[in-house]
Amino acid sequence: MSHLEQMPLTIERGTIQSGSFSLGYSIEGAGTPVLVIGSAVYYPRVFSQDLRRSLKLIFADHRGFAPSSGEENPDYSLERVLADIDLVRSRLGLDKIVILGHSGHGYMALEYAKAYPQHVSHVVMLATGPSHSAAHMAVLERSWQEAACPERKARLDADMATLGAAIAATPERRFIAYCVKMGARSWFDHTFDAGPLWDGVHVNMPLFDFMWGEVFRDIDIAKGLDKLNAPVFLGLGRFDYLVAPSPTWDAYRPHFHDLTVRIFDKSSHTPQFEESDVFDSELLGWLSSRQ
Repeated sequence: MSHLEQMPLTIERGTIQSGSFSLGYSIEGAGTPVLVIGSAVYYPRVFSQDLRRSLKLIFADHRGFAPSSGEENPDYSLERVLADIDLVRSRLGLDKIVILGHSGHGYMALEYAKAYPQHVSHVVMLATGPSHSAAHMAVLERSWQEAACPERKARLDADMATLGAAIAATPERRFIAYCVKMGARSWFDHTFDAGPLWDGVHVNMPLFDFMWGEVFRDIDIAKGLDKLNAPVFLGLGRFDYLVAPSPTWDAYRPHFHDLTVRIFDKSSHTPQFEESDVFDSELLGWLSSRQ
């Protein structure tokens, strides 16, 4: 065991103010800085401790997960979210970063790299489809109907029967209720209860309604890729039934200067958690090969 492996991992937490929003962050580990977009409460729970011995993981809220002092008609645009990400980067004294986004946050990571290329060395997108358009969602539904086993479908039916009551109980947390109840579509082990991963996570539903319901529905990720030189790693789970399946990426591959696609065989929507050893090895190997 190396000296580094024996050292306790340090954690630095704090907040950065952006208007009325308090963006939380948690800096964990040592090595190349990787800015993980999303919730500074949820995302530390789904990346391995071992990865923190090779990378400095900076988990940062966007304003969809950040407490607010109250603001009438707050700005939930993608451009504002990207500016907040850059604010976090700047306040933490980071110059070049690896930008990482999981699920819908993969779009944020890619669009940040396009908007602020001088600060991005690598882009990592995990469990992200090309868009949430009707066409891509139709391919997803066909994949679910044709490939999902009866046990998965039965579990989903049972969980969907209780989704309405869960949302009615805490409507302000309906995004979380939806994520938990969609477990049969989002975990390799379709019986896995993701509820504890969401404990203590704050959500601002207007951002999710707008971003996931409109922005990611209409997004054209090919736009601006001709000017993006940073290498991109796309990690997908073979059993992911939340986003459009991997073949839908084929039309977009030629637009990337340097795209690596890795499909994880025993994962669904969160390969960094479901196959952490394999994921860590693949990500670190890719980063090393793209120095």
